[in-house]
Amino acid sequence: MIGYISDNLLIPILDFFYGLVPSYGLAIVALTIVIRIALFPLSAGSIRSARRMRIAQPVMQKRQAEIKAKYASNPQKQQEELGNLMKEFGSPLSGCLPLLVQMPILFALFATLRGSPFADVPYLINIKVLPPEQVATVEPKPFTSPRHSIFITENDHVPVIASLQGGNKIGAGDTAQIKLNTLSGESFDKVLQRYEDGSKFKPSWKVSKGEGLVKVSSDGSVTAISPGDATIEAKIPGLAAQSGFLFIKALGQVGFYVDGSINWDIAILVGGFGLTLLVSQALSGRGMPVNPQQSTANKITPIMITGMFLFFPLPAGVLLYMVIANVFQALQTFLLSQEALPDNLQKILNDQLTQQANPAIATNGPASSDRLPFEPKSGK
Repeated sequence: MIGYISDNLLIPILDFFYGLVPSYGLAIVALTIVIRIALFPLSAGSIRSARRMRIAQPVMQKRQAEIKAKYASNPQKQQEELGNLMKEFGSPLSGCLPLLVQMPILFALFATLRGSPFADVPYLINIKVLPPEQVATVEPKPFTSPRHSIFITENDHVPVIASLQGGNKIGAGDTAQIKLNTLSGESFDKVLQRYEDGSKFKPSWKVSKGEGLVKVSSDGSVTAISPGDATIEAKIPGLAAQSGFLFIKALGQVGFYVDGSINWDIAILVGGFGLTLLVSQALSGRGMPVNPQQSTANKITPIMITGMFLFFPLPAGVLLYMVIANVFQALQTFLLSQEALPDNLQKILNDQLTQQANPAIATNGPASSDRLPFEPKSGK
């Protein structure tokens, strides 16, 4: 499904924008904005639900406890009252469905930006080398890799798969041929022969795991040497992997620290991701009562995620998408925070803000929002 969305929705949009402005960097920005606008109704539903639940949750928890205590001996009535409570404030799970619906598109977008033309495309073929006497007992099952759309020119791309007709279980001493074909079965080599610069996209082959167990030639022919598990990697160059954009040296560049030097363009993108994530989270709490625990989490989470992306190998093009997506998310959060709340939630919010400003007026003593739900109440 991810490959279908990428090939039939995202790549055509990408082609369209590249046709308007021949810059893959701008095409990434435009593609991200289009997808985010298309998903606006779904993500807006999640943001609204999270905002409302943040206000209603303390009241809902109190009411749920009261209902369970009051109707402890009448489960049917208890469920009825809890259902009425959900109708009044909404279900905490209501914001999850929009997220689940949009996830395939976001995963497909992520996969598109990690592949051709923005980065070199690897095909990983796991090989199991068996002793000769065991091979005869194994039923051959053809092996096929996931497909990737390979850009050969700015306007021409073909879905390509790697396959082993006899399967990926090979007897020691035997050979097998890994083929790269289009979905129609045409050899990728024949496709490249139709283009003047097609030779630039010939795959490179190497043994990435189990060196000594197998060897692979430049045409994808694998020779099994001794029993064990090995992995063959075929890598097809990305058309725009070395293309720059603004301060980005190469859209396919991966890694903050490579070969003893710092890639400052990657560092800037990662820093931009962390900053925009921090701003988005700050806007999500705009106009809400201050919760020290939540505020601390909102500050620590962007730092942790940003630190992870410094060392997680993501291409610069993917990081560019993530920064743009965060900017859009922050704007969306700001706009939705201006929306009027239902009367019942607005009253609860007003009470919470008043109580926080004047804790002495609370009917149950000072505000206890600093206490975690599982902590015992003070005996003072």
